[in-house]
Amino acid sequence: MEAKIAKENTNAPVREDNGPRINEEIRVKEVRLIDETGENRGVVSIKEALIAADEAGLDLIEISPQANPPVCKILDIGKYKYEMQKRKAEAKKKQKVVEIKELKLRPMIDTHDYEVKVKQAKKFLGEGNKVKFTMRYKGREMNTADMGKDVLMRLLDDLEGICKVESEPKMEGKQMMMVIAPEK
Repeated sequence: MEAKIAKENTNAPVREDNGPRINEEIRVKEVRLIDETGENRGVVSIKEALIAADEAGLDLIEISPQANPPVCKILDIGKYKYEMQKRKAEAKKKQKVVEIKELKLRPMIDTHDYEVKVKQAKKFLGEGNKVKFTMRYKGREMNTADMGKDVLMRLLDDLEGICKVESEPKMEGKQMMMVIAPEK
């Protein structure tokens, strides 16, 4: 028995980008047509839709390929791509990138140094960033790991109301780490 090998469709046009299909690239029998004025013309055959687009001097663009039947609109493809590009740029401008700021501590931290770290953490949280506290241990300090955990818990008490704990304090090698995020 021989297995049949499916042939690739060599007649299909090659797409240069991932944009919407236009005009003859749309390969369905019927489409839901929206004309150049934005009026819904209902379900029509693809030939009628292409003729209507040609008469208007514009392109037939597949707006929603997942719909049944697909939704097509009569528009200028250049104008459509320009509007989509502007929408993407606007969405990118509005999004906020959250950074993780790291503050390094020692278990035997002095009061003033501790207050500086709290002040920095408040500033970072106020900017909307996450803060990662890293408690580093050296030598015999490893025997008193609970002292470092006490410092981290004191930090949480001082930052109460402006932050929430994302990851509890946990040991990783010779360091204890904790991540907090700003409260919404």
